Amino acid sequence: MIGEEGVQGSGRMPFFQVPLNLPHAGRVARRIVRLLQNAGAGGDPAYRVATELMVLLDPCTELEENPPGDLGAALRERSAALGRRLVDCIERGGLGNDRLGQCVRNLFECLELGQEGARISLRAGEDPRSMQRPV
Repeated sequence: MIGEEGVQGSGRMPFFQVPLNLPHAGRVARRIVRLLQNAGAGGDPAYRVATELMVLLDPCTELEENPPGDLGAALRERSAALGRRLVDCIERGGLGNDRLGQCVRNLFECLELGQEGARISLRAGEDPRSMQRPV
């Protein structure tokens, strides 16, 4: 489902509304680690944060389901906090690119934070005209 968020001065920013999917968020975290590694950012703070995120979500990825109740909610919140920190590191390190930004958007979508993902992915390098972005 596509939603819209009002953005001051720029009209509306579409975003995908997706139900919580921690297993897929874990797969996206793995992709982010791989992209950073392939970019030669293995020693960068962004890589370390991405690895921490991947390790946090790995049990969900292996089980193929969200943890129940409070545990799932706590993992979602911790993952979102790491995702925000990751974007800060990507931005500071000048590591952003379209594919990495798309993965960040996908991560936040899987965390039921599609609005935030649509915005924050641009800081991670996603091209605002990317064919992958919702319209």
